[in-house]
Amino acid sequence: MRPHSHSSFFVLFLSVFFSSALPSPVYPSSCHLLGKFHLNQMYQSGDLILGGIFKLHFFSSFPDLSFTSQPQQPICYGFDVRSFRQAQTMAFAIDEINRNPSLLPNVTLGYSMYDNCMNVGVGFRAALSLANGQEKQVYTLNETCTTPPILGIVGDSSSTRTIAISTVLGLYRVPLVSYFATCSCLSDRQKFPSFFRTIPSDSFQVRAMIQIMKHFGWTWAGLLYSGDDYGVHAARSFQSDLGLAAESCLAYTEVLPWDNDPVELRRIVNILRTSTARVVVAFSPKSYMINLMEEVVRQNVTGLQWIASEAWTSAAVLQTNDLMPYLGGTLGIAIRRGEIPGLKTFLMKTQPDLTYNTTFGNSMLMYYLEKVNFTTSFGDQVSFDENGDALPIYDIMNWAWLPDGSIKLHSVGEVKRSSSNHDELTLDEDIIFWNFPSKQPPRSVCSESCPPGTRRALKKGEPECCYDCVPCSEGKISNMNDSMECTRCPEDFWSSPQRDYCVPKTTEFLSYHEPLGICLTTTSLLGTFICLVVLGIFIYHRSTPIVRANNSELSFQLLLSLKFCFLCSLLFIGRPRTWTCQLRHAAFGISFVFCVSCILVKTVVVLAVFKASKPGAEASLKWFGAAQQRGTVLVLTSVQAAICTVWLVSASPTPHKNTQYHSDKIVYECAIGSTVGFGILLGYIGFLAILSFLLAFLARNLPDSFNEAKLITFSMLIFCAVWVAFVPAYISSPGKYADAVEVFAILASSYGLLVALFGPKCYIILLRPERNTKKAIMSRDIRS
Repeated sequence: MRPHSHSSFFVLFLSVFFSSALPSPVYPSSCHLLGKFHLNQMYQSGDLILGGIFKLHFFSSFPDLSFTSQPQQPICYGFDVRSFRQAQTMAFAIDEINRNPSLLPNVTLGYSMYDNCMNVGVGFRAALSLANGQEKQVYTLNETCTTPPILGIVGDSSSTRTIAISTVLGLYRVPLVSYFATCSCLSDRQKFPSFFRTIPSDSFQVRAMIQIMKHFGWTWAGLLYSGDDYGVHAARSFQSDLGLAAESCLAYTEVLPWDNDPVELRRIVNILRTSTARVVVAFSPKSYMINLMEEVVRQNVTGLQWIASEAWTSAAVLQTNDLMPYLGGTLGIAIRRGEIPGLKTFLMKTQPDLTYNTTFGNSMLMYYLEKVNFTTSFGDQVSFDENGDALPIYDIMNWAWLPDGSIKLHSVGEVKRSSSNHDELTLDEDIIFWNFPSKQPPRSVCSESCPPGTRRALKKGEPECCYDCVPCSEGKISNMNDSMECTRCPEDFWSSPQRDYCVPKTTEFLSYHEPLGICLTTTSLLGTFICLVVLGIFIYHRSTPIVRANNSELSFQLLLSLKFCFLCSLLFIGRPRTWTCQLRHAAFGISFVFCVSCILVKTVVVLAVFKASKPGAEASLKWFGAAQQRGTVLVLTSVQAAICTVWLVSASPTPHKNTQYHSDKIVYECAIGSTVGFGILLGYIGFLAILSFLLAFLARNLPDSFNEAKLITFSMLIFCAVWVAFVPAYISSPGKYADAVEVFAILASSYGLLVALFGPKCYIILLRPERNTKKAIMSRDIRS
């Protein structure tokens, strides 16, 4: 039949049934049925009648509609033994009620059951026939048009047919109790106010499946569903519940509705074959699964863990040796099973070929249905919630392939709703058959777990369980699996090489224990020692002409200041502390001013002596006596001391943790406090050094007997060159290397002064003593 023919047909018979409740224009004072359907029926009389709708046949056919005459009755084919047993179970239950005098005393229940031939239209006709009755009764207007005593209807088995039937019956509050319609949409009390069911809804089935997935850590699954109401609503519920279970990180690869089109089946199986998901959840009738598995076998898609909906969990037609390599180990959600005493005997006496006779108080029944609450003989509680759903419970079935080649469908657990409204999963993992070489549950994840030291980076456009593991950046860590973010380490800590924990940052400063620090310390101490040796030589030979001729007192002061210069460099080595930071630049500044002041005074004395050697200039020497020399050195040094004092008081240098050079290191250094103070300190030293250099340069051509000026000129040239080179090198050197540059400048300039000023004198004193006489000094030629 063409699709539009179905619609026309439904319009036709709906108009017939609804018009039956209206007064006839031919009989204005009465109401009566305008038509009657001849349906397959099983009937038993009684004071009160319960209706039933079962699919006793697999399919039906309709003659072509001509739209010019009344439609003919459908023809049903293919006897369904399972559904017939279900109908007989209803008959057995009514018989048991009638035989129990304590249940309905003085009332006999009967039934009227119709076959829907697995067709929506036929099932709809059956429901309306039960609601209206099949007897052609005529009533006067002073009477109420009523229906036969149908208390309610048991059925239907299909969600699609149940939705159609309940939509209409709900208008008249005719109770419809289904034993097999699982669509979660039927829990909508606004749309289906008189619907009840004894089977859990698909929403609970979905939650049961999600519980199983969470239990085994399957976070990546394929989702298949048939394109009917059952599959579509189950898939929607699955997606919705996964959204609520986001903390469990469950997702699905594809949402694949399908029908039995061969091209579509090939496409779907190809996706299953290439997908990384090892778990497949399938909501579909068994007829769909039969066609799907034919394509699975053709493409030889193995290695999948199937989770079956209750529609095909127990399908014997799929439990064959040919399909077990593909479906073995399937975990399925199954309707709760229980033994009903006496039912087997009743069914054994039933003869399907016997011909059954073919010939309310609906609101009250609704009230009592809502109050139902009892426990079955096998321990399950039965009651209906506000949506007409019974307390849900499912068995979890496992398709086991035994070593002898036989197939066993056995229960391995259950999922039920607890009294506290929580879902409870019980599984006996020891008896589950896994159809994998490892005989263990498979891993089914879109992305492997991210180890510590990495974070999840979601892939754009994909579920949150599909991600890349990105290493934490420097200075950040993650110390657990599947971290979404990396945590920054505290200020004084840095990330380990694996980025999984924080470690104290390495500290860097010019240490006594490293090669550079050892070398500079040794050089400083060696310079100090040489100063002491030279001082000892000069003291020992203080009466010799060369010592006396070179102003022995200033020479002693100069050696002392050079020793201080060498020693002050040690303050720049070692971990910076408050006192070393404050003392290092002050000691350096004062020591070098002391040294340069001695050289400056020495230079001035040389010039004064030369001028005094001229006639009439002897009186000028009185201004350059020993007291004046000491006073001048003291005054010049005191100026530097004052500069240092003001600097330390106003902006004292302090230890500083510098992390700008290296993010993974703490560079300990002395913050100078005031750049201006440091600049004035260096500037004052430079001023005295340049002044000494200029004066010595002017005196360089004095007679040889006064050749001290040449030595001073050379020493000042070295001194100035060192400190001019120091400034850019200091500025461009990071961390401890800045301290090393400053120490090197101190040592280089100190060695330059020591060697240039005292080297030649020590050479004469120790190696050329014949030149260390007054005669040798005075007899030398006076040449420029």
